Amino acid sequence: MDAPTLTRPRGRPRKTLDERDDGNRRLALITGAARLFRRKGFDATSTRDIAAAVGMQSGSPFYHFKSKGALLYAVMEEGMRSAIARQARALGAAQAGAPAGRLAVLVRNHFDVLLGPGSDFIPVMLYESRALTPRQRAQLADLQSEYEAAWVPVLQALHDGGQLRADVKLARLLIFGALNWSAQWYDRRKGATLDQLTDAAMALFIHPAS
Repeated sequence: MDAPTLTRPRGRPRKTLDERDDGNRRLALITGAARLFRRKGFDATSTRDIAAAVGMQSGSPFYHFKSKGALLYAVMEEGMRSAIARQARALGAAQAGAPAGRLAVLVRNHFDVLLGPGSDFIPVMLYESRALTPRQRAQLADLQSEYEAAWVPVLQALHDGGQLRADVKLARLLIFGALNWSAQWYDRRKGATLDQLTDAAMALFIHPAS
């Protein structure tokens, strides 16, 4: 009698507990490093500081990242990819709306990215990019372009409808410059809510429909 044939389960094999824990520890390192890079600066933060912040031994970060510079890049890359995904979800839910409503969704989501929980990577990107290699900066620029590209059709529709009177390209640059600067001055404990910031930004950027 022939031995029974063993069939392999379809799909990818399940990750082991160690593999899943590796992913969790990598994410913990990125999150902890982002917080420290923002608070102390890249140069003043040691890998020992990062390891201690996430409860690891001093050499453990090098199991996941080749260098502190590689961890810095991972902070920015992970942050940008997360921002792109969040923006796509927010915009997808608002596709049927008017252009001004879609811009308000983009602005509100961007304030979440800038100022909400897990926003440490934005100031790190703004002030620590000099520590990256040219190749890393180019890769991040591609991700930033992907993020900003979603704004162009919305701004163009507003321009065509007379609600945005500035050149679309210049408007995009000026809008992002104004929004991103809020990371410097905004204090959620003392300032306006993110909804109020969104309303103020929309009043500045867009003329009422005629």
